[in-house]
Amino acid sequence: MEIKRVLIANRGEIALRALRTIQEMGKEAIVIYSTADKDALYVRYADASICIGPPRSSDSYLNIPAIMTAAQISEADAIFPGYGFLSENQTFVEICEKENIKFIGPSVSAMALMSDKSKAKSFMMRAGVPVVPGSDGALKDIEEARKLAAQIGYPVIIKAAAGGGGRGMRVVYQEEDLEKNFWSAESEAISAFGDGTMYMEKYILSPRHIEVQIIGDNYGNVVHVGERDCSMQRRHQKLIEESPAVLLDEKTREKLHDTAVKAAKAIGYSGAGTFEFLYDKTTNDFYFIEMNTRLQVEHCVSEMISGIDIIEWMIRVAQGEKLLEQDEIILNGHAIECRITAEDPKSFVPSPGKITRYIAPGGRNVRMDSHIYQDYSVPPYYDSMIGKLVVHAQTRDKAIRKMKVALDELIIQGIKTTTNFHKTMMENDDFINNNYDTNYLSKHY
Repeated sequence: MEIKRVLIANRGEIALRALRTIQEMGKEAIVIYSTADKDALYVRYADASICIGPPRSSDSYLNIPAIMTAAQISEADAIFPGYGFLSENQTFVEICEKENIKFIGPSVSAMALMSDKSKAKSFMMRAGVPVVPGSDGALKDIEEARKLAAQIGYPVIIKAAAGGGGRGMRVVYQEEDLEKNFWSAESEAISAFGDGTMYMEKYILSPRHIEVQIIGDNYGNVVHVGERDCSMQRRHQKLIEESPAVLLDEKTREKLHDTAVKAAKAIGYSGAGTFEFLYDKTTNDFYFIEMNTRLQVEHCVSEMISGIDIIEWMIRVAQGEKLLEQDEIILNGHAIECRITAEDPKSFVPSPGKITRYIAPGGRNVRMDSHIYQDYSVPPYYDSMIGKLVVHAQTRDKAIRKMKVALDELIIQGIKTTTNFHKTMMENDDFINNNYDTNYLSKHY
């Protein structure tokens, strides 16, 4: 089935990013928007645009009836979900199928299998994928949590099975702190996700967060687009991503790629997805932690080192095409991405408002994915990310220097942004020497 009209069920930079690829493929791009986003660039550039409600996400970008009505009115034959919002909502996928509108993403069965992190972990264990030692599925109660923690040894980490973004997650270093952290994590999980199911893992000290980008088609084929190091995080939120992960030796890198491809085939996965691993550099071991059954924010890094358009391949797979071969994907050089957010660089408190001046950086192999412009007002209702600055060079050292130049060229006035934070990090000796882990910012910044 050839897809001709795609409705983009998202907003911000990913809506504009997807719109460009859709139009470059010769297809029509339809966007939805809330009243808060009526002046967005993607509304201006789309082939058609439909307002679906007021600013609150629950009334607009999470409003399934409104989005499906927009798809029907515009005669869209496919929906691109982006990330966040409804991108991993199984009910939304089922409704799309019922209405004969192609969801550009994985099947409901694959999404359901990976959405519950405790069930995903159990499946990966059966598939022979290494996982962090911990509970085999969900914890029954606090007593089981106590026994397991004593068995695998402290520190442990308690996680919400339906969690994400660091919510419903607690690290426990000693037995006397287990119970209060268990109830605290469960309460937060119920509030955030409506699901208090918890599981436990051994907490790896000083880990690196490495993930593998894969794409599968409907014929059982899966390819990888290299790995990304996403260890520079604040409260489990990624701030800087790069590819490749230079701390890996070639043998470990190849094993990591093969493991992700094997796991995706075991699931029967189609579309773009990401397998996330914790890497223990002291033992050179890696462990599966979760799979994101959608496009990742940092997909741009993989695109820069491979030269392929991942969204294009998501659409091509969705309309029944076969994937390219693994040896057709040539990974070259080093790419770094800095997430630019409308936040105070010292406190990370959101800073919405009107942008009075904006100049994007330029030059060879410099990419700024952003939906902002001069006089654009950043609304206070959504995620604070306003852009992703990505650079590519032949080596990591050259990529860091290129990023420093690009950050110096980037001008955003009228609101506070994290640009200065990234400038600081590009001159940070530990970052330059690749001497950090996922806990680095909590200890040093």
